[in-house]
Amino acid sequence: MPPLALTMGDPAGVGGEISVRAWQALCGSGPCFVALDDPERLARLGAPVEVVGAPAGAAAVFGRALPVLPVCLAAPARAGEPDPANAPAVIASIERATMLAMRGDVGGVVTNPINKAALYAAGFRHPGHTEFLAELTGVPGREVMMLACPVLRVVPVTIHLALRDAIAALTTEKIVAVGRATAAALRRDFGIAAPRLAVAGLNPHAGEGGALGSEDAAIVAPAVAALRLENIDASGPWSPDTMFTEAARARYDAALCMYHDQALIPLKTLDRDGGVNVTLGLPIVRTSPDHGTAYDIAGKGVASPASLIAALRLAAELAARRSGGSP
Repeated sequence: MPPLALTMGDPAGVGGEISVRAWQALCGSGPCFVALDDPERLARLGAPVEVVGAPAGAAAVFGRALPVLPVCLAAPARAGEPDPANAPAVIASIERATMLAMRGDVGGVVTNPINKAALYAAGFRHPGHTEFLAELTGVPGREVMMLACPVLRVVPVTIHLALRDAIAALTTEKIVAVGRATAAALRRDFGIAAPRLAVAGLNPHAGEGGALGSEDAAIVAPAVAALRLENIDASGPWSPDTMFTEAARARYDAALCMYHDQALIPLKTLDRDGGVNVTLGLPIVRTSPDHGTAYDIAGKGVASPASLIAALRLAAELAARRSGGSP
């Protein structure tokens, strides 16, 4: 398997620290990855660093040093203080990692957290990582966000919208499109031959037969029916307050949720450190840790690499399945 590409993320955040700690945890076992980052910055964070000319050279050094494809910063990184001057390096790291994945030189891309405000100040015009990656890989509009941990997979149909805007944006067609992409990814990337989707209701008790809102009958239920017509094992709408219990989770492989917090609250409650963000619908594998830049603890030596390690391991599993090998 080719190595994974790990992007730098925001240099003022915890990305560098957790990259070093992830390498320390994985250098003896893998999966192998190469950091697209500033080698001097990583060396100052405590890693033995070795610059490689291409991803193929990473495996030979991974056991003794963190392999790095250099992406140099324009200004020194200061913990907790994002600098727009470094935005071009952050963007270049993502672009190069994506290019390497599209060419097959790396097995997948794992992205460290970015600060969108700092990138916006430098002219970045995308809502976030996911949309940028979809454009770079030629599939804008097909990207779908999944959050996964060992006991739960959730897919929000609407993502970063105010709640009233999320409700207004919810359509039967959007639920069907997200469900279709989720089922395809569960088959191809997760090795689930007959994936089962649980579709959450929007309202309490999935609308209580119309007493608590009409959206579940008018929007959600028709989407479930449409997915079933496509031979996708979808069920629902499920009552959102009971569908995340241990017994309920045994009945499905992924939960389609109608808005951001409906999906992320149960996952982060069940496994705060092991959650991984997976982008479905791309021609490449992409995962990321399920947390942000954590400016408040950057540079203090306390950031946990657990979510990044989980993201690297999951990316390696998905890449192995896509290549036809064993995860």
